[in-house]
Amino acid sequence: MLAAMPPTPDATAPGAAVPDRGRADACPGALRLHTADDGGLARVRLPGGLLTDRQALALAEASQALGDGDLETTSRGNVQLRGLAPDCGADLAERLRAVGLLPSDTHERVRNIVASPLAGLDAEGNADVQAWVRELDERLCASDWAAGLSGKFLFALDDGRGDVASLDADVTLIAAPGGPALLRLGRAERGHPVEPGREVTAVLDAARAFLEALRRSGRAAWHLREVPDLLPTGSEPLPTAYAPTVRAPAAVAAPVGALPGGLSVGMRFGRASAAQWRALVAASAGELRLTPWRGAVLPGAPADRLPALAAAGFRTEPGSPWERATACTGLPGCARSLADVRADAARALDAAAGAGAGTGAGAGAGGLPVHWSGCERRCGHPAGRWVDVLATGHGYRVTVNGPTTTAGAPVDVRNEEMAEAVAEARRTTK
Repeated sequence: MLAAMPPTPDATAPGAAVPDRGRADACPGALRLHTADDGGLARVRLPGGLLTDRQALALAEASQALGDGDLETTSRGNVQLRGLAPDCGADLAERLRAVGLLPSDTHERVRNIVASPLAGLDAEGNADVQAWVRELDERLCASDWAAGLSGKFLFALDDGRGDVASLDADVTLIAAPGGPALLRLGRAERGHPVEPGREVTAVLDAARAFLEALRRSGRAAWHLREVPDLLPTGSEPLPTAYAPTVRAPAAVAAPVGALPGGLSVGMRFGRASAAQWRALVAASAGELRLTPWRGAVLPGAPADRLPALAAAGFRTEPGSPWERATACTGLPGCARSLADVRADAARALDAAAGAGAGTGAGAGAGGLPVHWSGCERRCGHPAGRWVDVLATGHGYRVTVNGPTTTAGAPVDVRNEEMAEAVAEARRTTK
């Protein structure tokens, strides 16, 4: 049966009032579907964004057989199927179990693990965190207490390059060069060195301590950042080497194109057809890593496969205004939305690209992230500092949002004025 409750936005802005957490979160899963205007929605957790070719093909086949034929990647490297019929739940679960994408019915919504997607592929990181991902997922599913975590509780495993350490996770583990990893809780600027070999144990202990602290206090929360007074004291100040990583204003996405250890491609708003997914599999070397920036890394894939991916509709060239550009579902999929934000955003981004607004430090890789929202909920917006483009019913309001005291005044624009306003806001650096 489809749940009637809508998903709740993940992010809580610094300094904002803590939402009421006296109820269970309504996050959809692979077994608990969400009813949207375009049909049922299922969210399949993919720890570390890891997929085998067989698993990726199974998702493409499920989207065509049961849904609207497209797949969406999320800001946590998960996958969503949309347009599902109300009676397809058992069929979907059977398809996922057959390829190892549903290892636990009781824990499937708490398998929220992001990891550095380029780990082990180049010389930038300090550890191949994929081994941590697999161990954490296995032990998380085997821990009865972990089923009590919110479906929004997030683990981040950073190989030291700082890409996922700034994703506002609840528990972050950062690999260090030649030393112990650092465990960071919520948004704390103090951390805990972890004894080598006990990295995953430390991560699990932190999550369990959070649940136990909530039980003792009688309070309700989904994230550590909502109850900072319950976090343990006596931790050490972050070493100087870690400071840029954990205080970064926004995560740095994996670049698109040919990489030292494979290929990286981007998807428009994270959405791709089943045919495009099959093109990904055809270009891969047996493994896909979905990124928190709604793209995919293909470890070991040769550069000569990039033209075929570009022809299939993937972004393969850096510097585009489409980099770090996201949008909520909007109309017609969400009844709350005041506009078809993805269509409007696509026109604005294509116009910016055509006008050359994505060059230099403007609206492309060097600028701020940008997110289009159809309503005040701002579902799926990025962490840190970002350009907020909010539908108003008669146009959009453009604001530099996030933890800053120097944001400019909101600018109300019509659709035809949006490309220029957004490009200008993305160039904001102070």
